[in-house]
Amino acid sequence: MNTINTSLQKAWAELKKTQPKLRIKDAAQQLGVSEVELLATQEEATRLKEDWPGLFAEVENLGYVMALTRNESVVHERKGEYHNISFNGHVGLVLDPNIDLRIFPGKFGFAFAVPVQNPRGTLHSIQFFDKHGTAVHKIYLMNEEGLEAYKNMVSKFEHEDQTSEPDVKREALEPESDYETVQKFDTETFLKEWAELKDTHDFYPLLRKYKAERTHALQVAEGRFTQRVDNSTTEAMLQKASELKVPIMVFVSSGAVIQIHSGNIEKIKKMDSWINVLDPEFNLHLREDHIAKSWIVEKPTEDGIVTSLEIFDEDNNNIATFFGARKPGNPELESWKQLVRELRTESVEA
Repeated sequence: MNTINTSLQKAWAELKKTQPKLRIKDAAQQLGVSEVELLATQEEATRLKEDWPGLFAEVENLGYVMALTRNESVVHERKGEYHNISFNGHVGLVLDPNIDLRIFPGKFGFAFAVPVQNPRGTLHSIQFFDKHGTAVHKIYLMNEEGLEAYKNMVSKFEHEDQTSEPDVKREALEPESDYETVQKFDTETFLKEWAELKDTHDFYPLLRKYKAERTHALQVAEGRFTQRVDNSTTEAMLQKASELKVPIMVFVSSGAVIQIHSGNIEKIKKMDSWINVLDPEFNLHLREDHIAKSWIVEKPTEDGIVTSLEIFDEDNNNIATFFGARKPGNPELESWKQLVRELRTESVEA
């Protein structure tokens, strides 16, 4: 189907001989190409049309699947079904208790259908990439019942060009905006407007208004709305949430998709530098050694104060954000408030 880049295909084959368990993302990095370019060398891969609303609408027919969204520091995997799918301008939504997504289609570049081999057999997948060829969202069939719908989807959305290699952007990623430094924006007025927030979703527009980089803003608000905590706080929070059965929300962004888990977590396992949640319907794999800054953050809302734990890497990229599980219109869980109070105290003592 595809015109294969045979030299890249051979280089990957040689690499797999010495590192048979190497994931495609890591193989692409070693070979100096994007993941989508390496994926396109697979003869079984089928490029799909760039009809993002159409593709996501069709995913609803696949039934029980696993949704995967990751960034450089964390992998978020959630099983369930895609329902209540809508697109309005530059934002798409999937609203289901199990699969909960915010989608930014303007950042998408490519989509492929590809069978993935693993110890359990063949996993049929739909994989989305940004314009730089970085994977931003993957969907895996979890049972045979969805296979016919999957084949119909691939046939319906098969791209007319199955011969060209993906034309990925080579230039460096641009920052989202030209942020000011902490010293340059009006911090007093900024904090006054922070105090007048009515919804957690109003925080990002507030940052944009003042051209305030997020971690700088958290630093400005320290002692009023934020507290810097130890980087071990994430593991402590997950352990406490598991032990005390406090339902939480886990937000992970790939830059093009935000994936959200809401509910209890149970099995927490530490393996080397990885903190793992290993539950039947939800898995999280987090590189603790990538956490460079950790903040407890308070945002006023019409429902009362909403508190989050936000973690960042050394380049100030958000790794993940954690809340107590809640729905708009409801106050924050008392059990989450108590858990956060314990985290604050432990961090001060440390």
